[in-house]
Amino acid sequence: MAWNKLITLIFLLYVGSLSAQVNWYTLEEAFEAQKKAPRPIMIDAYTVWCGPCKLLDKNTFGNKDVSDYLNTHFYPVKFNAEGNEVVTFQGETYDNPGYDPKRAKSRNSAHTLTRYLGVSGYPTLVFFDKSGNYITPAVGYITPTQIEIYLKMIHQQDYLDFKSSEDFTAYIKAFEHQFKG
Repeated sequence: MAWNKLITLIFLLYVGSLSAQVNWYTLEEAFEAQKKAPRPIMIDAYTVWCGPCKLLDKNTFGNKDVSDYLNTHFYPVKFNAEGNEVVTFQGETYDNPGYDPKRAKSRNSAHTLTRYLGVSGYPTLVFFDKSGNYITPAVGYITPTQIEIYLKMIHQQDYLDFKSSEDFTAYIKAFEHQFKG
């Protein structure tokens, strides 16, 4: 009987160690780290009530290929787009003056940084280059193979070669996926 419990415990510890995990930064931490070791930044603007946000966490950020790539090549930031934290970004302070603590687990007022970044839906991934310049948002739930295109395009700076939407479309068509998911 004791052996069964020991084997079960070892199995659970082993399986738990295999789970993918993104090492999230705060916005301030990411931009500070970027000064020392330049990498692109990806902000996951989510809300606590958003179903697609939860799916993005589970299916996409929980994917080992995605989490490994993010942890190696990006400073990933988790940002509650309707939260009440005070954030300093590019010398400006942002907060949520309309935040209602009674609605902390449901829809709330949008954070002023959310508005500044132009987030129009949840989830939204907002990408910055390795110098901290805004690149593009990606709105809505995306799968591991869909996010792979964005992550590699931004990390490898392929987007700098795009002169038109046709260039982006051609890039997507020619893209060879390596992530499983």
